[in-house]
Amino acid sequence: MPKRIALAAASMLVSINIWTGFPLLAVWVGSQVAGDSGLSMGALFAVVAVLAVTVAAGVFALTWLSAQYDELSGRPQTQRRTSPWMRSMRGEREEHAKKRQGTSGVERIVVLSVVAAVAAFEVWFFFFAGSSLPK
Repeated sequence: MPKRIALAAASMLVSINIWTGFPLLAVWVGSQVAGDSGLSMGALFAVVAVLAVTVAAGVFALTWLSAQYDELSGRPQTQRRTSPWMRSMRGEREEHAKKRQGTSGVERIVVLSVVAAVAAFEVWFFFFAGSSLPK
């Protein structure tokens, strides 16, 4: 049980950082590259590159954490996904397989963090951002 809690906490941390920490890190690195000269193509490239690398690392970390959590909880291993146009028409539909397996704990955590991020953005946008239109 403590390992499952630790994996759930780690997946929550990675999931939240995908939406908040990694973009902030990318902007900070871009600001360090730009220095006092202002916006440049090098700084913009640094932001995009750091954001791509950190988000990819976060997604791989979530995949690994999800596999470890599934193994500890005794959930059956997920099969490799096949694109719909490459599946047999007689094959089992993905919806049926998902109903049989259910939703994992890490998937629930990621969905909750996305819903919280969208809700926080909406609250900020509608109540605190103000209007950028001239008066």
